[in-house]
Amino acid sequence: MRRALACLTMLGALLGCAPKQAGPVQITLQRFFGACDAEYGSSTNVAAAEGECGIVTTLINKFNAENPDIHVKVNVVYWPGYDQLSAELAAGDPPDLVTMHQSVISDYAQRRLIMPLDDGLASVGVSPASFTRAAREGVMRGGHVYALPFDNWAPLWQINMNLFRAAGLVQGGKPVLPHSPEELLAQARQFKRATGKPYLLQSMVNEPAAYARNLFTFLMQQNAVIFPDPHHIRLSTPQAHRVLALFKQIYDEGLTSKDQDYTAATSGFLNGQGGVYLVGTWMIGAYEQASKQPGSPLANGYAVVPYPQLYPGRDATYADGHSWVMPTAKRSAQKTRAIFRLLRFLKDNDFEWSRTGHLPAYRDVIDSARWRALPHRAGIAGLVDAATPLPPGVQRQFIIQQIVSEEMESAITGQKPINTALADAQRRVNDVLFNLL
Repeated sequence: MRRALACLTMLGALLGCAPKQAGPVQITLQRFFGACDAEYGSSTNVAAAEGECGIVTTLINKFNAENPDIHVKVNVVYWPGYDQLSAELAAGDPPDLVTMHQSVISDYAQRRLIMPLDDGLASVGVSPASFTRAAREGVMRGGHVYALPFDNWAPLWQINMNLFRAAGLVQGGKPVLPHSPEELLAQARQFKRATGKPYLLQSMVNEPAAYARNLFTFLMQQNAVIFPDPHHIRLSTPQAHRVLALFKQIYDEGLTSKDQDYTAATSGFLNGQGGVYLVGTWMIGAYEQASKQPGSPLANGYAVVPYPQLYPGRDATYADGHSWVMPTAKRSAQKTRAIFRLLRFLKDNDFEWSRTGHLPAYRDVIDSARWRALPHRAGIAGLVDAATPLPPGVQRQFIIQQIVSEEMESAITGQKPINTALADAQRRVNDVLFNLL
């Protein structure tokens, strides 16, 4: 009987009647960036896509269309998605790829919850040498690559040039920028006298990070040592006091918007409510589009520049970035190969992703003529060298930003003396970091 079955099996194979191969390898990709299936759910035209959601959605659609032996199943999570990821890891059922901020990688890498990607990336021809400096610092821990970088982002000065012209702060078609705290205050006062509007627009309500990003940027410019080691922050310093004193004076003199959350400040700049909006690279596309619309307060009057260097020291801007990590799990060799094919595809399409406004993670894209031909990119290209993440060994960076922002807000709005707020921020952050030892 066994012999007969063997013969039938062999005959079936010869006649092409053997059991069919299993379907395509399935990869589960978990990401934020929103959901937009109504507009882009079936589109593979990446060049026609706009915005973070549109571009990442069409990229995955295109990969699926071009790789019929692989199917990427997308799970969209509410930003930033780390609570869900932690629950999935605890349940032993993590996705195969996850979007992760580079500032969060240490939290997972040090607990071995994500896997080093060195060998897999090398197998598809991706080398850390191709990353920008900021991207390399963002994804490498202990000499290993723990993520494929997708971009770097940094806060920028988004400028309403129409209001700057009205204030006499345009020369040679470019905005006049301050180069010291004193110049910033003088120009802000000039702007308010001429326009009746605040010089700065800021998200100041329910804001877990923007205050801290400003502080880190201006401390970096002063060559301040923010973290003497990964388990201690240093904020009770003259350098930090200078930064808070500047922002408190701006607040006290009404040179900034007040009582606005992120949504209000973002739309406020679009509606011409102030001169400079302190917000990141991701808004470039939306504001550039508005500048082309007749009747818009930004019509023919939008510019964007890196944070000006206000303090002697070095040109630096706090930066973070988005990346792709592989949660630790047992996977077949076939699935692992498929994952790295997808990662190579994402790397090869980094230019398309850079149209969001985020900085490319790869030097060849930064140096390319087509990237520099995109609106405003040549003016922010210097960010590639100025972008500076926090030291890679520092864990709980999201919590740290929230604590620092809370204490900065209390000082700027007059709820606490500056020195008290800085001391409280330092103590609270160090308590968090001490408990990780």
